[in-house]
Amino acid sequence: MTPPQPSWRKPAGIFAILALIAIWAVLIVSLSNAVSQWPILVQAIFYLIAGIAWILPLKPLLRWMETGRFRQ
Repeated sequence: MTPPQPSWRKPAGIFAILALIAIWAVLIVSLSNAVSQWPILVQAIFYLIAGIAWILPLKPLLRWMETGRFRQ
């Protein structure tokens, strides 16, 4: 029995994840001048939410990398 052929989806998915992180970081940094004017507690909440929010699109992307479909 021959081993299964490697899928192109995994390397493509890795590049998509890296691109997502880079785009998200640029977006958040571009908002830093406006955010710096906010009270420190509001800044902390914003950065906490922004630091977690980029993870949300990963579940469908990881599913696509494994199965080839974005939905179950």
